[in-house]
Amino acid sequence: MSKLVATPGQTVGPFFHYALPYEGSDLLVPVGREGAIRLHGTVTDGAGVPIPDALLELWQADPQGRVVQEPGSLHRDPWTFTGFGRAATDATGHYSFTTLEPGPTEPGKPAFFAVAVYARGLLNRLFTRAYVTAADGSVADDALLTSLPDERRATLLTTREETGFRFDVRLQGDDETVFLTYPGH
Repeated sequence: MSKLVATPGQTVGPFFHYALPYEGSDLLVPVGREGAIRLHGTVTDGAGVPIPDALLELWQADPQGRVVQEPGSLHRDPWTFTGFGRAATDATGHYSFTTLEPGPTEPGKPAFFAVAVYARGLLNRLFTRAYVTAADGSVADDALLTSLPDERRATLLTTREETGFRFDVRLQGDDETVFLTYPGH
């Protein structure tokens, strides 16, 4: 029996920017729904230049901290919260989701948005977390957050705004967002 040879790696895009978003993919809840917030930010490269064709996927718990098991990511309605969305960046590297503020999935732990980033030049998608901050900028203790130096930890924290949260993603450089690895990905 001959040995199988791995398929050579290729970058993940930029085809995904046009093929993966779908109508309403950035609206986890309708604009104007009670409790609706905005999670938005800018994706930049190592020089701080905006990435105009990145795609972000968002997974999150509901406001009570339950991991949502509802199907229907491609079919949006005003009542069913699926906890999943996709948003493409615009010409200025900006993305935006309309969603609900997630609750902590475990008592005493911080709430967070799980984020996957697809961008040209990447060999694989990148995983990170956007931790929800309190009004004073604080966040509950978490093993991942406490394992990082303050300057690296800051790249995982959202900034609370009047209408929701801001979370910028930097793909390289001194202020590079902390990215996570998971077995099998």
